Amino acid sequence: MNTDTKETAFAAQNRELRLEEMTRMELDLLVIGGGITGAGIALDAVTRGLRVAVVEMQDFAAGTSSRSTKLVHGGLRYLKQLEINVVAEVGKERAIVYENGPHVTTPEWMLLPLYKGGTFGKFSTSIGLRVYDFLAGVKRQERRKMLSAEEALRREPLLKRDGLKGGGYYVEYRTDDARLTIEVMKRAVELGALAVNYAKVDNLLYNSGGVVEGAAVRDMISDKTYDVRAAKVINATGPWVDELREKDGSKQGKTLRLTKGVHLVFDGKRFPLKQAVYFDTPDGRMVFAIPREGKTYFGTTDTNYKGDTATPVMTMEDRDYLLQAANFMFPQMKLVVADVESSWAGLRPLIQQEGKSPSEISRRDEIFVSNSGFISIAGGKLTGYRKMAETVVDKAVELLRKDGGAIGIGRSDTKELRMSGGDTGGSAGFAAYVAAQVKKGMAAGLKESEARMIAEKYGSNAEKLYALADAVTAKWATSHKLPLVLAVQLRYSMEAEMTVKPEDFFIRRTGDLFFRIGEVRKWKGAVIPAMAQQLGWTAEQQAQYSKDLERKLAEAVEAPKQ
Repeated sequence: MNTDTKETAFAAQNRELRLEEMTRMELDLLVIGGGITGAGIALDAVTRGLRVAVVEMQDFAAGTSSRSTKLVHGGLRYLKQLEINVVAEVGKERAIVYENGPHVTTPEWMLLPLYKGGTFGKFSTSIGLRVYDFLAGVKRQERRKMLSAEEALRREPLLKRDGLKGGGYYVEYRTDDARLTIEVMKRAVELGALAVNYAKVDNLLYNSGGVVEGAAVRDMISDKTYDVRAAKVINATGPWVDELREKDGSKQGKTLRLTKGVHLVFDGKRFPLKQAVYFDTPDGRMVFAIPREGKTYFGTTDTNYKGDTATPVMTMEDRDYLLQAANFMFPQMKLVVADVESSWAGLRPLIQQEGKSPSEISRRDEIFVSNSGFISIAGGKLTGYRKMAETVVDKAVELLRKDGGAIGIGRSDTKELRMSGGDTGGSAGFAAYVAAQVKKGMAAGLKESEARMIAEKYGSNAEKLYALADAVTAKWATSHKLPLVLAVQLRYSMEAEMTVKPEDFFIRRTGDLFFRIGEVRKWKGAVIPAMAQQLGWTAEQQAQYSKDLERKLAEAVEAPKQ
């Protein structure tokens, strides 16, 4: 293993050191699951002064937290289902996420087209959006507008014209869900939390009284096992919540129902959407079409899922349904299978409600505490991660106090806590911050567009990437022919974001496999040996990780029958 890299708490090279540290520490909380919920819990807990560790059996955000519609949205659909409290809470939380991480959250005006005979009428939509503005505490400049048919078409000329009556116009917030998760986790680590990916809980540990006191954690890279003990153990594993409850012998009462959501990605030249659109399909499903980084992505489906929890993929049925829905709303596009550049599929871990279709099931979260003291959090939404975390840690502190612990531990203090990269002067100061950073990036040898991309994507961490330019030029630009902009991201991701495998980098640290799949194919042959050199892989590891990436590339475009 190389020793020429700076030691950091969140470096891929130091995973085993972190696991060993977990076994030595008197932890207050062990969090199982490194998605957005686990990251949020870690951040909330560490800011209260609790000693916390997180273990994740895959990569951080590898489950649901990198496979969403990539919106921190205010829950307009829940107004339709009369879930007033959900709308009010996630609407307010959306604004908090934006202020704490403007580099991973971007306001996006959304067009809701209104058609003769459609689900939404002009009057009911106007009233609904006004109520939504009120409940969600929407900023004055982002409050809803009602558009005529002509105005709707001017904003999005690709819309179906037949029967168009007008549109509602309101703001959602686009995000990079995986990077949001990483930035929250990084901030928790910066403040003292321990977090390790590819660390799977094989078994829960109990004291003589049958109370859960930790977990046997297996390092999926080295195959070593570590006993990690903590006063309280929290199950924040999303789709795997019930599997952990089963290990605890407490899977009873309410259980999970997994539903699958698939998104398709098209090149912007083939599907040149100007404006994000949210519309209802003939079967009543609501879907999004969103322009992003020269692409247009489209989804989602909502179907019950019984397959492998770790590897949900797009099927032919999913793809055909979405193509049909896209051609219904944008008929002049005449999209076909060959136009699909990439895709992703994710699972929603919803709390079972008998007799309801997947789209009707509540997205509310619930906490379960078993007789052994095992705490599980199920359900919930990306947007509400901070509030969910606060509620879970409140419950953990309450239980710790019953045991005579948590002395001096106060209330949550994350409302105005910036995530890693978020120290940019808030949303109001973000544009000026980026402009200043672009000059520094260009001075480091990047093109203006590349420096801007890094400033916008990494926020106040951008200078750390620029500072790597000389080192990666000397080490990789010649030997591996890596472009500077890719090299600095790769080096930073291994040293500061615990990137262990090529798929971690290409899917969850950059999003390239979804939105620039051609770049992945082009540069994988340079990235993989660079990672092997940096992380000291064996030849067998390099071959396996290359194979894993090839499988992910295939899954993004191939569609098996259901």
